[in-house]
Amino acid sequence: MTPTVLLADDEPLVRTGLRALLEQQGLPVVGEAADGAEVLPAVRRSRPDVVLMDVRMPGTDGIEATRQVLAALDDPPKILVVTTFDNDDYVHEALLAGASGFLLKRARKEEIAHAVRTVAAGDSLLFPEAIRRLVTARPPGGKHARAAKTLTRREAEVLRLIAGGLSNQDIAAALVISLETVKTHVGNIFGKLGAGNRSQAVVIAYESGVVRPGHLAGQ
Repeated sequence: MTPTVLLADDEPLVRTGLRALLEQQGLPVVGEAADGAEVLPAVRRSRPDVVLMDVRMPGTDGIEATRQVLAALDDPPKILVVTTFDNDDYVHEALLAGASGFLLKRARKEEIAHAVRTVAAGDSLLFPEAIRRLVTARPPGGKHARAAKTLTRREAEVLRLIAGGLSNQDIAAALVISLETVKTHVGNIFGKLGAGNRSQAVVIAYESGVVRPGHLAGQ
């Protein structure tokens, strides 16, 4: 099915441009919000599959709006935060809050459409190299280390493959196990790490030291 999109940005021209771009790519826009405080009511009205969320908005910012949407709804949309800089601390916090990925405002229209479809599908990590660059400047350890130690050897292996950008189907082929087994491992990883999606799990994995730059499977 074609995913539907809600736009959250305080700049009307940005929303107009994104709407035109997405609809040109066959992705219907079902709602808009001009401030983070408007996002949850707009999501409840329009029930989009994906929210394109400006990370910096006056009043309620994109991080808090992400938390509100994910906490309030049993079946929330995927959140794709939009930013000017890929090393933005706001993006890091948004991913930890549960956003499924991030996108630069200067991205090409094909990249934006690909990002929306990828996060809507939910079984692939969006732009794994960009997430790696975002989080690896921070030293490993901290509050996530204890949860990461509860992962089994196979779960840690699956997590490293997720961080490398592999989909569930790719992981099944790489480990010669069934797709259902992979889905079970992924569910267990999310539960142990307290993660709601692949991006959040990978950020936690880097910060806990389970995944280290240069030591991903196949590198």
